[in-house]
Amino acid sequence: MSYEYVIDAYAWIEYFKGSRSGEVAKRYIEEESSATPTVVIAELSRKLLREVERGVETLDGRRVKLEFIVAVTEVVDLTRRIAELAGEIDVERKRKVSNWGLADSIILATARLCNAKVVTGDKHFADLKDEVVMIEQF
Repeated sequence: MSYEYVIDAYAWIEYFKGSRSGEVAKRYIEEESSATPTVVIAELSRKLLREVERGVETLDGRRVKLEFIVAVTEVVDLTRRIAELAGEIDVERKRKVSNWGLADSIILATARLCNAKVVTGDKHFADLKDEVVMIEQF
């Protein structure tokens, strides 16, 4: 595994919206060595399907977006090593951050194992200044 950035669901959502934050994420998604953990694909798959149900996305649009992720970033499967580190991170972070999720721990573990930075706007990561690229200012 060799990449510099791990793209979080937050960054992907903003990228697909074409927002200001998405423009910041665009550089890391399109121009840098980046990866997307499979848990992020699951989160986006769910979100896009909910948008299909609300009538603001199509099934074809959902498929195209998910295929795009695979085409432009390396997809990182959840390995035993990532899972074990994610468990440790989850215990540590839940002591410090309200509503920290296991998916966040998997994303952070994926990044830490490759000395990569997480690209996100999720405020749960805001205190990890040396480990993230924040695309949103709070």
